[in-house]
Amino acid sequence: MISIPLAKTGDSDRRVKAIVMETVIEQDRVRRSDIDAVVVKTIATVLTSFGFEEGDRRELRADFQHLRRWRRSVEQAQSYTFKAVITVIATGFLGAVWLGIKATLGK
Repeated sequence: MISIPLAKTGDSDRRVKAIVMETVIEQDRVRRSDIDAVVVKTIATVLTSFGFEEGDRRELRADFQHLRRWRRSVEQAQSYTFKAVITVIATGFLGAVWLGIKATLGK
């Protein structure tokens, strides 16, 4: 809060403080709207540089949803592949142990 020292106190002080506060609030609002405008323009410029048109919001949303589904399916495939590799290794190890036991008992 900005404080302005005045020689007089009372009603005029309150009016001056109210005017100052309104001015500060208005400047803050203007600054925020300027920042919002810059952010929107920057995002539009970046998307345009990637080949997305500003009016294709539905298509952009569908593209991102497709990318997310693709990423999840790849992650799931990696998980299944890892499990399959572990299963093959464990099965091979158990098979070797079984053959070793069988060979030892067969002598």
